[in-house]
Amino acid sequence: MASSMISSAAVTTMNRAAPAQASMVAPFTGLKSTSAFPGRKTESDITSLASNGGRVQCMQVWPPRNKKKFETLSYLPNLTDPQLMKEVEYLLRKNWVPCLEFSITGGFVYREYHRSPGYYDGRYWTMWKLPMFGCTDAVQVMKELEECKKEYPDAFIRIIGFDNRRQVQCISFIAYKPPGF
Repeated sequence: MASSMISSAAVTTMNRAAPAQASMVAPFTGLKSTSAFPGRKTESDITSLASNGGRVQCMQVWPPRNKKKFETLSYLPNLTDPQLMKEVEYLLRKNWVPCLEFSITGGFVYREYHRSPGYYDGRYWTMWKLPMFGCTDAVQVMKELEECKKEYPDAFIRIIGFDNRRQVQCISFIAYKPPGF
């Protein structure tokens, strides 16, 4: 019990020491000086719009009007055939199973039948054939993409990569958008 008792003189000493210790912290001096970074700023330089002391490059990733965004890579311009081929080769190198899906109804997530949080319609697309189990060549996937485009020219088409060991979808990206999108 003696260890839990403190004299009133010790309490007074602690209270007096606390403000002195708090004032020992160095005050905030601001962000880094831009003079440490070489370079010339012009009035048309976009890096002058925002600064945290270093060089900042700003890029708009979501145009707010007339551009719906989808999943992975949708903030980039439409992928060319060689770029699509590289993405498919990547998922094949990871031993993921490629699969194509399409959506005729617009490809967008929306709410129609239920209003609870986390529920959205339009999340599930129609599968184009079965997943391509055992596929090792990106050209096969691109041929299936071309067939799907011929069959459904007004549909959104995406390529998905499934990991059959973990039983999860690992990659999904839009491979084709109908004209006008």
